[in-house]
Amino acid sequence: MHHAKSRFLSFTTVALLFFVTTLFAQNIKPVTLPAPQKTGGMPLMEALANRKSTRQFTNRSLAPQMISNLLWAAYGINRPDGRRTAPSSVNWQTLDVYIALPEGLFLYDAKANILQPALGEDIRALTGTQEYVGTAALNLVYVADLSRIPRDISDEQKVSIATADAGFIGQNVYLFCASEGLGCVVRGLIDKDALGKKMGLKPDQRIILAQSVGYAQ
Repeated sequence: MHHAKSRFLSFTTVALLFFVTTLFAQNIKPVTLPAPQKTGGMPLMEALANRKSTRQFTNRSLAPQMISNLLWAAYGINRPDGRRTAPSSVNWQTLDVYIALPEGLFLYDAKANILQPALGEDIRALTGTQEYVGTAALNLVYVADLSRIPRDISDEQKVSIATADAGFIGQNVYLFCASEGLGCVVRGLIDKDALGKKMGLKPDQRIILAQSVGYAQ
């Protein structure tokens, strides 16, 4: 009886610690980014000449200013009417950009220039099937919300539209990284079911692509 009670208390303690740890992990706050720097950088033709894919990264993190500049280049607002640095079919702005950092998963709010917390857990390794994705400074995940496409077309057609839009964002990231001496690679090898479940995505939300960014080895 004494042993059974001890085992029960031990189990209860472990469960409580797990609950508290999980709760603490979810308790992440929004991150206000510094204003993006919209001038300077490498000339376009030089950036194109230096554009390449990188699949080996150091564990060096990116400074907040670099992250702000990166996200603005990727899919920031560059006009007063709210249009973006990357084209969007019919300006539906179907895509959301999530950023997986060691501190957790965040949603990029371009209008407010804030990282909105989505998950208080390091899921970088889950954003792809290759080993290096877990060591890159960050991983961008491009998620389409098909409900934002009002036309009466198939989901397959909607995903095709979103895929083209994600490609534009990915190329913006490639050129930014070339300009700033960073490495990056866009990826389609993702366990989308597992990642979508972890991210808590809704049925109309679809993972399109991911992109690893960091300092190259």
